[in-house]
Amino acid sequence: MQENGSSASAPPALASFLLSLNGSDMDEALNSTNATSPGGSSGPSAAEILIPLTYIVVCIVGLGGNTLVIHIVLRYSKIESVTNIYILNLAIADELFMFGLPFMAVQNAFHLWPFGSFMCRLVMTVDSINQFTSIFCLTVMSVDRYLAVVHPIRSSKWRHPQVAKTVNCTVWALSFLVVLPVVIFANIPKAGGTCNIAWPQPANVWQTAFIVYTSTVGFFCPLLIICLCYVFILFKIRSSAKKVHATSTKRRKSERKVTHMVVIIVAMFVFCWLPFYALNIVNLLVSLPPEHQGLYSFVVVLGYANSCANPIVYCFLSDNFKKGFRKALCRSTRKVENHEPV
Repeated sequence: MQENGSSASAPPALASFLLSLNGSDMDEALNSTNATSPGGSSGPSAAEILIPLTYIVVCIVGLGGNTLVIHIVLRYSKIESVTNIYILNLAIADELFMFGLPFMAVQNAFHLWPFGSFMCRLVMTVDSINQFTSIFCLTVMSVDRYLAVVHPIRSSKWRHPQVAKTVNCTVWALSFLVVLPVVIFANIPKAGGTCNIAWPQPANVWQTAFIVYTSTVGFFCPLLIICLCYVFILFKIRSSAKKVHATSTKRRKSERKVTHMVVIIVAMFVFCWLPFYALNIVNLLVSLPPEHQGLYSFVVVLGYANSCANPIVYCFLSDNFKKGFRKALCRSTRKVENHEPV
């Protein structure tokens, strides 16, 4: 999705709800392209075909992978562990995040929003909530790893499935509160236009404040908390390396393996989303030209692709997930064999 400032001096807006060319700049870029084409018109460019197609591919992979994670956690997890509850919540957020991609693909292909004002607000709200829910889930998972490794005994009363479910509900509520500006201002400013955030005047001030606000609350502050958690975890692991007793070796190895998996998930999130937020901040300082639509679209796709990466991480690093995947595959194969005609 995109942001749209009414002011002509507003910089190009960047995002699923932050990063894409704003409506007026997009139109200018398209008009400029058409004006330089032979006869004033031409067929769709490679980017106009490739970008929507990429959105659809990412959507299919993300929906398939996260549906599998949800199925395995609900169907094959023997223990209702705290970690599984948080992984399930993250998979649900990633799954819902994918539903905005087909709408984005259509808007990028036709340069307009044909679904009406209500769907514009609904899609942008769901898209925004799940973007923030993902980072808040990772923050909660990192804090949980900190408690499990650094304070394993004292945290036992907090690391309980019922507490984890309450925390998950709180994460969703907090995400909704954070994106209230999107809920209020998402709209189609003009007939035949794109789905944008239609800021009140002064639009430039509102847009700048929103980018700073979302970058701080939705990325940099959670990232600081995550980094602190793993710094303390690293200190704990190093200080206790020489004090490990034989009876606790198996448990410690298990905790370290889970911690390792969460670290990789967080690293993937930073890799996929840091360019998105960095470009937003740069856009506040330097007006980025609308001709670089390919760069903007790549950064948006990279953010969405993060939701496809998590199931792959589980597949390679979690033994329980591998077992669940094999069980699901074998069950599916048996069903096919049982329904074959004699």
